[in-house]
Amino acid sequence: MRFLILIIVLTIFLFFLEKIINKLLGVEKKKISETSGKKVDKWGRGIILVIFLCTLPFFVVQETNVLKWYWMLYLTALLGFQSILEWKYLKNSKQYVTTLIFLILGVIFLYNIKYVLQFLGEVVT
Repeated sequence: MRFLILIIVLTIFLFFLEKIINKLLGVEKKKISETSGKKVDKWGRGIILVIFLCTLPFFVVQETNVLKWYWMLYLTALLGFQSILEWKYLKNSKQYVTTLIFLILGVIFLYNIKYVLQFLGEVVT
């Protein structure tokens, strides 16, 4: 139950944070699928997903620290790829900066997930 609450609160927080960052940077949200990079985006995301799903069974049996690094690598690959495509195909937009900010925040969050969960355990109980 705590995990579900964490996910809901985190989703709401990230939604509003994206709106605030986009407003501060003057970014108008655009989609890569509306540009010539549509095929590259689909294929790249698909390849990243397949690679990480195929390697997941090898990391699930490892200790939790290894699994944490696995998800940090996945997030970095996915959001890094997205920011490169946004930089390349959305020329007059700073949308890639927002993606890079979320990449950094996501890696920091995952790196400290143990402490976040401990804190939530203390707050809820």
